[in-house]
Amino acid sequence: MSLSNTSTRYGALARSLHWLTALLILSAIGLGLYADNLPYDTSETLAAKAQIFSLHKTIGIAAFFVAAIRIVSALLQPKPAPVHPDRRLETFAAETVHWALYISMLAVPLTGWVHHAAVEGFAPILWPFGQGLPFVPKSETVSEIATAMHWLFSKLLIASVILHVAGAVKHAVIDRDGVMARMTRGTSAGQTGRAAHSPAPVLAALLIYLAGGVAAVSMTAQAPDAPVAESAAPASDVAESAAPESAVPTPQTPATATASSWQVTEGALAFTVQQMGAAVAGSLPNWTAEISFDETPVDGRHGHVTVKIDTTTLTLGSVTEQAKAADFFDVANHPGAVFEADILPAASGYAAQGTLTLRGVSVPVVLPFTLTLNGDSAQMTGALQLDRRDFGMGASYGDEKTVGFGVDVAVTLTAKRG
Repeated sequence: MSLSNTSTRYGALARSLHWLTALLILSAIGLGLYADNLPYDTSETLAAKAQIFSLHKTIGIAAFFVAAIRIVSALLQPKPAPVHPDRRLETFAAETVHWALYISMLAVPLTGWVHHAAVEGFAPILWPFGQGLPFVPKSETVSEIATAMHWLFSKLLIASVILHVAGAVKHAVIDRDGVMARMTRGTSAGQTGRAAHSPAPVLAALLIYLAGGVAAVSMTAQAPDAPVAESAAPASDVAESAAPESAVPTPQTPATATASSWQVTEGALAFTVQQMGAAVAGSLPNWTAEISFDETPVDGRHGHVTVKIDTTTLTLGSVTEQAKAADFFDVANHPGAVFEADILPAASGYAAQGTLTLRGVSVPVVLPFTLTLNGDSAQMTGALQLDRRDFGMGASYGDEKTVGFGVDVAVTLTAKRG
């Protein structure tokens, strides 16, 4: 049995790689569809969903490398000639689908891998080589583009597989010309001699994927612009209303302060949770702060602060949508949060002592922070740990196997007086 191809048959190497690739791809597709429809309303179901997604990702990466080996092998060997070269349209369609499959076998797992590397979250790849990719930053934008491409390219892959199988069945059942037997048993079919292959099918397949890539980028580019600017509600309005329709993202810079003694010029509100033993970083980019502060305390207070947060804009890696759902932030019913506190002197720096209202639940909170004053400019850094259970978050996740109880919050800002 020959390992190499000839002009009329596929060798053992090509056939082995073909069926191994098919097994991996069909397994990855099946696992992905299955995992996507699994619930995640309890700790046990979330763990099961994550395990299935981990298998999906791991098999997808394996399919990528096997497909790469297969493509290189195919390019270095002669390709069996078409059995019916006189049927030009049929031959063109078959070779276009063939090249679309080649591109799909690389593009689908690669875009999924880029998405995985660009965000933090659950369902790790089951291998010892890390979860990132060189030159792929942790970026929501990169993740969204890669996700859109992965979704669209996976549909092209499924369509290509269906067409490929349909063509094979036609050759086996209707034409009975031995084409399918070339790949199953390595038998000979077609005419001997040098196979002539036009570059047109390759170009057609590339154009299909190029159009798909442009469409995916366009989809992600249009998503932030969907709300009409005039109807966008600032964080202060969102925090004051629990109506779902008020939860409109605001196209403004983070932490734009309203008129007050101190105006915030820049800042960040970040948080970190533990999910399945791994830290996942999140942020709340849209918030406003009203700050009154004096270096000399009056009646034991340095001032007062009110922070209003638009929770609909939160990001939390690959689990952002789960975090926004009813079991956690419940942004549909509680699109805003409010932290209101007095600024008090502390043993080391200051402390904002007050109340955090989140998901309709008010909890006493003390935020210790340091402040560096330079004339009319101030830089503040603070951190604290919250317990999600205090706000009724993740009630169905009664332990820390999948989602930790503690939430580490970090605040930084720069403000100017006046």
